[in-house]
Amino acid sequence: MFFTLSKLVWFVFSPVNLAILLAGLAALLAFTRLARFGRWLGVLALLALSLMAFSPLPRIVIRPLENRFPQQDAAKGPVAGIVVLGGAIGVARGDVVLTSAAARMTKAVEIARLHPEAKIVFAGGAGNLVSPVTETEADGARLLFEGLGLPAERLVLEDRSRNTRENAVFTRRLVEPKPGERWLLVTSAWHMPRAMGVFRKAGFAVEAFPVDYWSENEPADFIRPYGRAPRGLNIADDGFKEWVGLLAYWLAGYTDALFPGP
Repeated sequence: MFFTLSKLVWFVFSPVNLAILLAGLAALLAFTRLARFGRWLGVLALLALSLMAFSPLPRIVIRPLENRFPQQDAAKGPVAGIVVLGGAIGVARGDVVLTSAAARMTKAVEIARLHPEAKIVFAGGAGNLVSPVTETEADGARLLFEGLGLPAERLVLEDRSRNTRENAVFTRRLVEPKPGERWLLVTSAWHMPRAMGVFRKAGFAVEAFPVDYWSENEPADFIRPYGRAPRGLNIADDGFKEWVGLLAYWLAGYTDALFPGP
């Protein structure tokens, strides 16, 4: 129920989607007695889209999330396993398709080569609400990891989870980590606070290994505009979604902290 509700609510209330829906409503109102209200609504929607597309707002929103957990030295100490969260890969026409979060996959391969004793655990099924599931993200991970030379016996694929909470719960049951083992959690830096919160709640002690940064952690983050609208809109959508997700997971009891930290 939580999964379905979250998908439906976010489709409407995603800032980008909501601004577009408001712009459409404004266009319809232009032909009614509420035309004046429609004009103001249209201006508001256009302003919101412009701020998300071109201003530094997306970096300002996402920067605190990315700064929450510091990046680590991949070569430091032995590693029992590397847990990679889905959201970066898929399969189309029998071949691997990578998203803008591809650094999750490439960094996992890099760490796996530094630590040949470590298991590589990929957690990700299919998060689609309406389209039929034929191939999962785990299928894409298998194709990619084996294609890059990682032996099949090192891979552990969790292919049932549809969201971050299920990533944590199902992965813990699958690998049964032992006390004292060191497990690294690899996901996008802006997603790491919520991911760490649910893994802690699930009883799986992992160390944060954030990748896939959108902000530079420089003063320019607060002033530099975007040159391409799709990039700004994508970052804004990820950032706002993550803040909403942190609140929703905390209210649902999936995490013990509103903003999990080190």
